[in-house]
Amino acid sequence: MNVAFIALLAGALLRYVINHPDSPRLPWVVALSIALAVFQLTGHRLTGRTKRTRQTGQARQTERAGRRAERVRLGLVVGCWVIVVLLAPSFAWCAVPLIYTGLRALPTRAAVALVAVLCALVVIAEWRLRDGVDPNLFLLPPTVAALATAVFLHMSRQADRLQALIDDLIRTRRELAATERREGTLAERQRLSMEIHDTLAQSLSSQQMLLQAAKRTWDSEPATARAHVRTAESIAERSLAEARRFVHDLAPSELAEGGGLAEALRALAERETGGALRVRFHLDGTPVPLPDRVQSALLRIAQGGLANVREHSDATAAALTLSHLDDQVVLDIADDGRGFVPEAALGALPGLRGHGLTAMRARLRQLGGTLTIESAPGEGSVLSAAIPLETPLEEV
Repeated sequence: MNVAFIALLAGALLRYVINHPDSPRLPWVVALSIALAVFQLTGHRLTGRTKRTRQTGQARQTERAGRRAERVRLGLVVGCWVIVVLLAPSFAWCAVPLIYTGLRALPTRAAVALVAVLCALVVIAEWRLRDGVDPNLFLLPPTVAALATAVFLHMSRQADRLQALIDDLIRTRRELAATERREGTLAERQRLSMEIHDTLAQSLSSQQMLLQAAKRTWDSEPATARAHVRTAESIAERSLAEARRFVHDLAPSELAEGGGLAEALRALAERETGGALRVRFHLDGTPVPLPDRVQSALLRIAQGGLANVREHSDATAAALTLSHLDDQVVLDIADDGRGFVPEAALGALPGLRGHGLTAMRARLRQLGGTLTIESAPGEGSVLSAAIPLETPLEEV
């Protein structure tokens, strides 16, 4: 608009100089043209400064002061234009850029009133230049002014809607980021709670049972008592390794020792064998490389499952079976204990403590897997954890 205004202003001035080189009004016309150009360009700088003030978030008083300066500048431009049009009607068409300047600087109603005044002055100026009566003289300026005003107001409303949409998107993105951070924190807490339950808590429970057994047999069976103490010491050593792993957020210490999941499960079966319980490990199918998260989850489930067998089932035999199928890997934990009601253990019935099976199910759900329980009172139990190999793992 500034470029258009300066171009129209220069064209009108050049026309007046060519057609009226000896007119006594020429110095006034030249002076007013220069003043119009200066005021218009100064207004461009003020508008840019006001926009930068908004972007830097300074006080609203500075913004209001910028608006007042813009309106004062607009008044000076319009005043100079009215005077120069009265002196030289050929300057009338400079009003087109002034329409947009007024619409940008003033409220809608005031801007529309200004447009009507400018349009009337253009009609008067053009009528002074014509000898006869031309109907287009009374139709063309109002039509141009109405069209320019309508286009500007429509684009202004669209810009306001777009700005509101952008603000909503920014606010929604911030809220989504905050929600994702909270969900990530909760997921990490859940993961750590499951890790602690499946390792440290189960290890401490096993140590307590072994030390209690050692206390009962300390006088009558010293050799058995010392064996229980040594087993408890071994469990405590591994618990210390797990605690250190939590600090460094490494893979399970059994997996870090090498040999993969199968060797870690075989070593777990050997460690859990003791007293009245015998644990065996079976490997079915051809082993395939598994993601670290899958190996860690299955090992934790095996640890938690065997801890439940030792603490609750009164079983004499248990079996760990790792099966590599075409599209999934399955871990089965079977025992010949007293059995239980699966719905009660999963929290559907009141009065039972612990959340081991619920934690296992949550761990498998994160990997797209499922937990199946087959058990009944007096008939032992089979715990089956299946994780698909082709389904993308859920990011937590």
